[in-house]
Amino acid sequence: MATKARVLYNFTAEPGNAELTVKEGEIITITNQDVGGGWCEASNALGMTGLVPTDYVEANNADDPWLNWNTTSAGTWSTNNAGAAEDDEWDDDWNESKPPPSIIPHTESEAAETGLARGAPRNNSVKMPRNRFPTFIKHGPEVYLLSKQPVKTTEKITIHKGEVGPVWEYPTSSLSCVVADPKKGSKLYGLKSYIEYQVTPNNTNRSVNHRYKHFDWLCERLLIKFGSAIPIPSLPDKQVAGRFEEEFIKMRMERLQSWMNRMCHHPVISNSEVFQLFITCRDEKEWKLGKRKTEKDDVVGIMIFSTMEPPAEDIGLLEAEQKVEMFSKFTKAMDDGVKELLSVGQEHWKSCAGALPKEYQKMGKAMQNLSQVFATSGYEGESILTDPLTEVGKTFEEIASIFAEQPKKDLHYLMETNQEYKGLLGCFPDIISVHKGAIEKAKEGDKLVALNKVTPQEKNTMVNRIGTMSYAFQAEMNHFHNNRIYDYNSVIQLYLQQQIEFHEMIAAKLKQALTHFTVQQ
Repeated sequence: MATKARVLYNFTAEPGNAELTVKEGEIITITNQDVGGGWCEASNALGMTGLVPTDYVEANNADDPWLNWNTTSAGTWSTNNAGAAEDDEWDDDWNESKPPPSIIPHTESEAAETGLARGAPRNNSVKMPRNRFPTFIKHGPEVYLLSKQPVKTTEKITIHKGEVGPVWEYPTSSLSCVVADPKKGSKLYGLKSYIEYQVTPNNTNRSVNHRYKHFDWLCERLLIKFGSAIPIPSLPDKQVAGRFEEEFIKMRMERLQSWMNRMCHHPVISNSEVFQLFITCRDEKEWKLGKRKTEKDDVVGIMIFSTMEPPAEDIGLLEAEQKVEMFSKFTKAMDDGVKELLSVGQEHWKSCAGALPKEYQKMGKAMQNLSQVFATSGYEGESILTDPLTEVGKTFEEIASIFAEQPKKDLHYLMETNQEYKGLLGCFPDIISVHKGAIEKAKEGDKLVALNKVTPQEKNTMVNRIGTMSYAFQAEMNHFHNNRIYDYNSVIQLYLQQQIEFHEMIAAKLKQALTHFTVQQ
């Protein structure tokens, strides 16, 4: 069904892309709202039809008052009531100046796909996919490669030459933040409720309070600013129902904590102005000023490379290309391995929570039933068998409970770590695409010079800036590998230790059951 919609932002179509140029305030007709990838099909008053970003239009509520356009790049329609089910929409006092949203279709990150919520499926979760890069990156890496005037900024991101190659400059003291003490709050005279979390950084030990939507804003700003160079994983899913249940709040807080840990441990992210604003600003006026300043930041997207200062060494295009290709193959293979372990782990969790305990319960019940049968024999010495046999039956029922609870002690952390890395790995295809696009553009240097589209000096500048991008890419690659080795070392050790304790506990139960039997001659 065709629906009238109002254009929120100017959008200029690119030739050959089947897009439609629209102007802010224009009324258009949505002919297909489910094109996918963050696009819809629309026609204007002149009868021209083409694709328009879904985030650039909103439904005309005068024509259909109960519908509104979902502006989360999902390209779907939603009811106002459904939106109100989650407390995380932007409020007027929060989103004073909203920039045009992203318009580039991308491979949706799978970081927020349904995972194990302490062993239970998350049927009420809502994926909130986002396009990875803001509008201006649509023009490609040449925005940075051919930029004549660097962006005026005091920002500086330093890259050193370490033992493993280029590395980010790490701070002398490690930053950490504790996400804790969730409290329920309300607004609009109690009509709208929300959960607020206390965030306490170790560099100040002064707590700031944030709701989920504030974390969501931070994630979006980090993505816009650093997404071309650094993977910014998605936040945990939004929730339609059960948002105030204790188990969900506990799960969300745990995952927000994991996300904050990942951001705190990144030397570039943790030192950025927007991140420091989030973890330190307590004054509402200062927060709003800082928020506006952040949203007007020009050093975002591909231009983040203009702030980087790597060693002054030449890097050939071939070497840069090889580094990108090698890491691309590794991340694809790791992504497959992570997904396989998640799938196997989920099946194992189901077995531990269902099939295995049931088998032990059946065994325990059968032994106790047999004991009861033996007790009817009337034989005077029967108790030396029936009593121990009853204890064995009870032991097997206890083992069933141990099996059911064990995944929460070991498999949970292994699955959560894999879920985190699944999200991180989902970010790399877009980052790799930026670098591949830049390398391809630089390869065309001689051709562009011959066509008088660039000067020889500009061509050399392009190659030098590819060197900067390559050093940044390698620094992030080394950061990823270093964290990966540490994280998997830690979580596998924890898993094995818990498994040892698990089997020792079962062995102790069985040994205790054995002591009830006397040796018969």
